[in-house]
Amino acid sequence: MSKIMSVIKNNSGFILFLFALFIVRGSIFDWHPVPTGSMKPTILEGDVIVESKIAYDLKLPFSDTTLMRLNEPERGDIIVFSSEKSGKRLIKRLIGLPGDKVQVTNDQIIINGKMATYQKLPMDDPRIPAVAPDRDNGFYALESMPDMDEHLIIIDDTKYNPSRDTVAIVVPEDHYFFMGDNRDNSADSRTYGTAPRSELLGRAFGIMISIKWLEDYTPRWKRFFSSLYL
Repeated sequence: MSKIMSVIKNNSGFILFLFALFIVRGSIFDWHPVPTGSMKPTILEGDVIVESKIAYDLKLPFSDTTLMRLNEPERGDIIVFSSEKSGKRLIKRLIGLPGDKVQVTNDQIIINGKMATYQKLPMDDPRIPAVAPDRDNGFYALESMPDMDEHLIIIDDTKYNPSRDTVAIVVPEDHYFFMGDNRDNSADSRTYGTAPRSELLGRAFGIMISIKWLEDYTPRWKRFFSSLYL
């Protein structure tokens, strides 16, 4: 017992740091490596994104038990959620809010009868990540709505995608409709349906580090500590 107490005493600073990190990651901030390209070009394979776990709800640390609602999700938020229907943790953009009538036509969203605004970009546009055009087909565009800030999406019109067109649905109360920015390479609410608020884990807001996951694992220095929003 004396040896254990001695170890604790000699390493008290480090133990306190680990305890604080445990509490922070359990209830305030978390980070996740992203292995897929469903949110390209906003999030690339190999990005490690950071989320605020108290953006919407205060939850019991390391649980799905909500103690208090803090804020309401907004259209355009990039949200981390635990999807029961897919059996995975997903990172997608919030498109449809509770009560919205949502339809997708040729990869373009229509909310309550109003289509989002789209601006096709040239491949040398500085807002497109330099690493993105090398492997992606189709074209890049800026998507926006009056209540949704503009963001980049990819539309791959070179391949068949059964989710490119959907029937109109009304988002149920306390549910949300999500889509990936890589419109033709994303399994989202077009596949799994809407997600209940209880599955929301937090709002992703930045990239902590980034490596070339599919290539040589070298760092993408320019993406370190960058924002996910334009």
